[in-house]
Amino acid sequence: MMKFIVLGLAIAAAASVSAPAGAKPIEIVAAENFYGDVAQQIGGADVAVTSILSNPNQDPHLFEISPGVGRTVSAADIVVYSGIDYDPWMESLLRAAQSQNRAVIAVAPLAAREAGDNPHVWYDTQTMLAYAAVLADALVTRDPAHAAQYRQNLLTFQASIHAINARIDALRNRLAGTPVTATEPIFGYMFDALGMRVRDLPFQLAVMNDTEPSARDVAGFENDLRSHAVKLLIYNSQASDPTADRMRGIAAQAGVPVVGATETEPPGTHYQAWMSAELAAVDKALPAP
Repeated sequence: MMKFIVLGLAIAAAASVSAPAGAKPIEIVAAENFYGDVAQQIGGADVAVTSILSNPNQDPHLFEISPGVGRTVSAADIVVYSGIDYDPWMESLLRAAQSQNRAVIAVAPLAAREAGDNPHVWYDTQTMLAYAAVLADALVTRDPAHAAQYRQNLLTFQASIHAINARIDALRNRLAGTPVTATEPIFGYMFDALGMRVRDLPFQLAVMNDTEPSARDVAGFENDLRSHAVKLLIYNSQASDPTADRMRGIAAQAGVPVVGATETEPPGTHYQAWMSAELAAVDKALPAP
């Protein structure tokens, strides 16, 4: 079984540089905490990061904005959000509090993702590399005095992601073509990176869009699980849906391995550790013969 080692020391080093006494940090507001985490890694002590969606027990699709969130966004120097309809509330806030001095980064379009594409773009490490580079440029533009440190922090982040990509490649060599399924397409980009063959997409899209899957799609999903036509089920452990929960139960009864995935970064960790843990869970669920 592969071992996944988080580059914790390198991550900590990237965030530990001290800002000059009395310097005002750059205020960064991230719609989701994984973007905020990467912003902290790139900006270090010269930024102050606020992540709006960070509660692992909260369904991101049910989030409602408050006046406090609006004020936080209004005061930001840099705002980061996913885009392509994953967090439309952020676009509403930005329209309501326009500013010529604020940089705005919509992450999904950086990877040429458009509305209608799978919105869970943070499970694509290439997208996160693109985001980190654009963020570093924004920090250098706003704070050229610390340009060298931002660039060094970016290199450290890139190295940690390249290490994760090497692990993805190693798993792909073994798991490519393996039929899998999910209650939602949350893990879709990682499935693609691993070369796995995803089934039951209409069911997944219905659950993601809060609509009822068709009887045909439900029956097909059940059959895939009971007949072992799929070797793994990924479920969204952060959002509750009765039909999806039922499929998870059927998978357990049929002996199909089940792995949970979340839409926000677990507390007390980093993006790299989160992705490494998800890969380790897949590796454990589908061990080498």
